[in-house]
Formats: sequence, C-alpha cells, structure tokens
Amino acid sequence: MNLSTLAKSISPDAGKDGCMTFNGVSWEQFEAIEAAFKDIGGVKFFYLDRILQIMTVSPEHEIIKKTLCMLLEAYMRANGIRFYGKGGPTLGNRELGGRKEPDDSYDIGTPKTFPDIAIEVVITSGGINTLELYKRLGVREVWFWQNSQLSLYYLTGENYEQIARSTFLPALDLELLLRCASMPDQYDAVTELLANISPV
Repeated sequence: MNLSTLAKSISPDAGKDGCMTFNGVSWEQFEAIEAAFKDIGGVKFFYLDRILQIMTVSPEHEIIKKTLCMLLEAYMRANGIRFYGKGGPTLGNRELGGRKEPDDSYDIGTPKTFPDIAIEVVITSGGINTLELYKRLGVREVWFWQNSQLSLYYLTGENYEQIARSTFLPALDLELLLRCASMPDQYDAVTELLANISPV
C-alpha cells in the first residue's frame, strides 16, 4: 500500500463526510498510515482489532457537533452541574487493540482519566463497533447523533444498554435538546434552550 497515494486519494472533500475501511491492518501499519496523514487536516482514524477506518470530516459534521456541545454546556452551567470538557482526545492503545478520537467528551463532577460521556456525530458509518472500544476503555455513557436523532447508551457490567435519559443528566429533556439542535442559528438555539429549562 503506497501511503502517499492513499493519503491523496482520501483527502477531505470540503462538502461531505467520507469513510474508507481496511481489514487486516497491523498496529504498525496503522501507525504508519496515521503518520502519513499528519499534515492533512479533517481526517480522523478509528482502529479496532486489525480493522482501520479512515474518515474525512465535513463542515456539517463539525457544526452539528459544536451546536450539541454548546447546548449541553449551556444546560449544565444553567443547572450548576460541574463539568469538564475534554474535546476529542485520542483514546486507546495497542494493549486494548484499538484507538479513536470521540467527536467530543465530558467528565461530570470531577476530572477523570477517561470521559464519562463520549459524543459521536454519525454522518457516514464504516461499520466498526464503536461501543466495543468504549467498553474496553470504561466510558460509562456514549451518545450517538444520527439523522437528527440521539441514541444514548450506558455501560452496565460488560455491555451497553440503550437508555431513554442520560444517567449523568437525568433531568435533561432530550426532545428539547434535539429541537434546539435542529435550529439553523447556534446563538438562537442556545437562547431557546435556556428559555425552556427550569433549573433542577
């Protein structure tokens, strides 16, 4: 596999997300491919059990992520919930057999090694089991935004269970959050959220 040719072939398209998946990739090959992209922005990697997913990230993806995070942070601050934004740090290592960056993540209450909540904006999926890696890391709650809907999963024992409300933010109205997230203006979205919540 010619890394230079690969990098050029999946350079980010300014208008859309893209995804390519490769099977049978060793950890050493993964790190070499990742290094080949070091000067190319808008590219994210997900590696798990010899499967490599390379994703290009569109402006739409980033706007959705930022809007969700602005809303979530406004809600937590309005309710006096102490939180620590971690962004999208690289999580995982060779020993765990996987590595990826969440779109965003938070610690609730106190800073922790791994986030309490990981947020994933799914526009193009490559088919790798995201929850499997998060389970190995011990991330308690994972939020997926896809097709203007939110799906929340909570780690109970050895498996994730889909939940109707966040265990960390049980009073958060997810329907209100989604309605505000769909508004075309971020500032107006936050204003609308704050106008419709009652501090707990």
